[in-house]
Amino acid sequence: MIIKIIFDKLFALLGLIMLSPVLLIVAILIKVKMPGPILFCQKRVGQHGRLFTVYKFRSMTVSKQAETVDKSSKDGTSIAAEELNRITPLGEKLRRYKLDELPELWNVLIGDMSFVGPRPDVPGYADKLDGKDRDILKLKPGITGPASLKYRNEEELLANVDNPKQYNDEVIYPDKVRINLYYLSHYSFIKDIQMIICTVLGKKMEYNDEII
Repeated sequence: MIIKIIFDKLFALLGLIMLSPVLLIVAILIKVKMPGPILFCQKRVGQHGRLFTVYKFRSMTVSKQAETVDKSSKDGTSIAAEELNRITPLGEKLRRYKLDELPELWNVLIGDMSFVGPRPDVPGYADKLDGKDRDILKLKPGITGPASLKYRNEEELLANVDNPKQYNDEVIYPDKVRINLYYLSHYSFIKDIQMIICTVLGKKMEYNDEII
């Protein structure tokens, strides 16, 4: 996957340079409208199970952000399942347009992440992987990916079920594992490019005989 590594580093660097005005504006807006730190930093599980720090623009109030970090680190709760009703108005807009993910370009540049791959899990969730499912850890986590595209409206989906955590544990998470295992065994750089384009444009695509 040499071409994937070269692509990641080159376009992450270009992205950070070209989007630097956007990064600056978002940082200023967060500082003005949401007192507290600009970035949300959290330990996630990366390639081969190595822990790394993921960087995102903060989208929740400081107290709620701290509660989410503490709880997720203890029981492996899916972040999306625990963030419901905790996002600020500015944070909601950042998430809607995926602007909160822009600092992850730094994670891609330094080699912790890739543009395309499984979303990085908190330690508790990654620990639940066993058998062949652990093959997912052979991959670098990604900013986007087939499972991310299929569940791009995950927060809204969880908001409409009685037990978000149970639904995530029993339905969404196992399906993400299935999708990511297929991605690992049927890797295609062309599909990577298609997924990046679909992520940016908010479009759907066909993948493994389903629309994501």
